[in-house]
Amino acid sequence: MIGTKAVGATRTAPARGSRLLATVLPGLWVLAVLALELTVPPGLRLEPLLAAAPALALALGGECKRVLLGGACALLALVPMAKFGPRDPSSAPLGTCCSILIVLVACGLANRRRQRLVHELDRTRSVAVAAQRTLLRPLPHRIDQLALAGGQLSASRDAVVGGDLYEAVATPYGVRIVIGDVRGHGLAALDTVAAVLGSFREAAHDEAELAGVLRRLERTLRRHLRERVAASASAVGPGHPVAEEFVTVLLLEVRPSGEVMALNCGHPWPFLLVGQGLGGPAGPRRPGPYGTGPHGTGRRVLPHRSSLPRVRQLAPGESMPPLGLFPLPELPAPTRCVLLLPGEALVLYTDGAEDARNAAGDFFPLAWALTEAARGGPVHPQAVVDRVRGALLRHTDGRLGDDAALLVLRNDRSRVPAQSPVPVPLASDARLS
Repeated sequence: MIGTKAVGATRTAPARGSRLLATVLPGLWVLAVLALELTVPPGLRLEPLLAAAPALALALGGECKRVLLGGACALLALVPMAKFGPRDPSSAPLGTCCSILIVLVACGLANRRRQRLVHELDRTRSVAVAAQRTLLRPLPHRIDQLALAGGQLSASRDAVVGGDLYEAVATPYGVRIVIGDVRGHGLAALDTVAAVLGSFREAAHDEAELAGVLRRLERTLRRHLRERVAASASAVGPGHPVAEEFVTVLLLEVRPSGEVMALNCGHPWPFLLVGQGLGGPAGPRRPGPYGTGPHGTGRRVLPHRSSLPRVRQLAPGESMPPLGLFPLPELPAPTRCVLLLPGEALVLYTDGAEDARNAAGDFFPLAWALTEAARGGPVHPQAVVDRVRGALLRHTDGRLGDDAALLVLRNDRSRVPAQSPVPVPLASDARLS
């Protein structure tokens, strides 16, 4: 749950404070040394401490002008020391002046080299972020009248992506979505993430059945693992974790009617999220076996969604083992996950969000965080992702033990009106025909 813009915003205030401290502290240091020098006995000389002023500015990340300012303050402080100090004015602190100049030149050279390294680091980081964003592309805001938002938090410091993956594509068969979790976390799992995502982006368009997409993912993963084991055979044995790697995968297909079909391989089932203001007397109703219609027609209608929990985890059936551990069944049949009504949302996530703990060892309350994120009106996918991500970072104090990903999908399609029943001809009409 997870962005470069947010990271930059959190570093703005500390950077400003560091620059301010680099400007003020050298001057305060010079004033302190000057005050002590003018008050100590004649036998004690403290002016050599002035040479530390430009070094302090450099150590605090000050720019070249701040380093020069610290050196200028130190040189100017030698004038009152030589004139009013408790020693012979003829003994000018020439050695101290030379020391300050030498330290000032050394700090200037070090600052120039540091700036060059910082620019090189920024370029390298921008390239790395672009490469990671290419691997895990940002989701479009809308696909086929479905609102989307996703985010990820990596357990590796300064990494944008990790061992979690998600993708959504519009196909002739409906919007197909994948979310998965690779064994392990951080940058070490990126090659497996790339293999699974690349296979999904092709198979989602090529395969008419959702089971065909899953089989393509399994074949790609097995081939990828065989290649990794063969490449590391000379260095590791068969018991190396490479040979035991697996991926949990949840495949969804959202059809134009709002019906969501799913294939689950060891992944947590999603949450159904209904915002406030939905499911009232004029809102959508969940049809029963006989459809939705007026009372008194013999059609059964289930209660409004407002009487159901606003956040509940779906459990439509048993899941298969994760990919890579055991072969898939001969004919994996998709499970009808839910009928997603207009305005309702599905929240897909990885177990890193649920398993995150704070310093006291308490798990992150994901269902409660989703309820709080959707409070106040209809579900806004990006707002839900941002609020849950913030709550997760506060809960763990920014220290994640595993990668965490979140994807929110809201149905924005207009409601299809109920069709009037086809009239059945009377017996007299049948005779006339």
